[in-house]
Amino acid sequence: MADSIANVQDTIARPGEEGIRARLRRYRELRLTEEELATVLLTPVLLFLLGLSFYPILDTVWASLHTGYVIELPGQQRAFVGLENYRQILLPIGETRFWNAFGVSMFYTFVSVPAELVFGLGLALLLQKEFTYKYVAQAAILFPWALPTVINAKVWAWMLHPDYGVISDILVRLGLLAEPYAFLSKPDIALYTMTGITIWKTTSFMALILLAGLSSIPDQLYEAARIDGASRWRQFRDITLPLLKPTLLVALIFRTLPAFQAFGLPFGLTGGGPGEATATLVLYAQQAAYNNPGPTNGGFATGSAAATLITLIALVIALVYVTTLYEPEVR
Repeated sequence: MADSIANVQDTIARPGEEGIRARLRRYRELRLTEEELATVLLTPVLLFLLGLSFYPILDTVWASLHTGYVIELPGQQRAFVGLENYRQILLPIGETRFWNAFGVSMFYTFVSVPAELVFGLGLALLLQKEFTYKYVAQAAILFPWALPTVINAKVWAWMLHPDYGVISDILVRLGLLAEPYAFLSKPDIALYTMTGITIWKTTSFMALILLAGLSSIPDQLYEAARIDGASRWRQFRDITLPLLKPTLLVALIFRTLPAFQAFGLPFGLTGGGPGEATATLVLYAQQAAYNNPGPTNGGFATGSAAATLITLIALVIALVYVTTLYEPEVR
């Protein structure tokens, strides 16, 4: 009887209030509190993130404050230069490739993401309806998003080629063009073309996220609104949009940050050209780090500084979304 009471006390005792021997006995019997179980389950994930995510970020920031080789070779030393790499990137404004890449990334992001949101919401509203082969349609629209980015870029580069591309050929046959047009070789049109391609590719991803949010809204709310005589627009404005805000926040963050950090599409489609018309920030950082290392590999330090700036800008964008769209009271 005494042993049973002791076991019960050991089970319900708080970790800070029980003795070491009782706690060790619980561990041997795999009787853990909720806090201890959470710690055991989360520790491997945290160690994984520390090793593969946080450490490279910290190492990149450290490299951005130095010049020299990543690994000190014989006869080479890393020199601490403070914010000198950042100064070379940011100043003077308007005379560096960084600011051109910043403008390209901002245009690419804040034109493509709103368009994807509008088209994706329209698709989600259509796919929410009941019709024949509904689930086949839901699976079909995911094909553009599921296609690997580099493969998608190469396919579009072939289709848009002025000599053997199918798109120019179709437009010429329809009489919309007098001759084949080099969509990716014109500085004034290449960025628009790249933006249109990413809208085509990722609208389905946006639709999938929004469809999940629409499915969580109770049908009873719409039935009550119809009984009260609310029009479809009133139902959409007063029910759908307010209850969809948490999903919109997730969708915008999930799409804005990858769009702002785009690399695969401009790299595979145009390589940043013609000139620097489609060179995004991440493409600029990659080229600065590896294409022009210099005698002491100073390019890697410049690329590290650019990557750090990209991370900070992405964090600011995410904070803006959270502060403007996050509403704890919305369920």
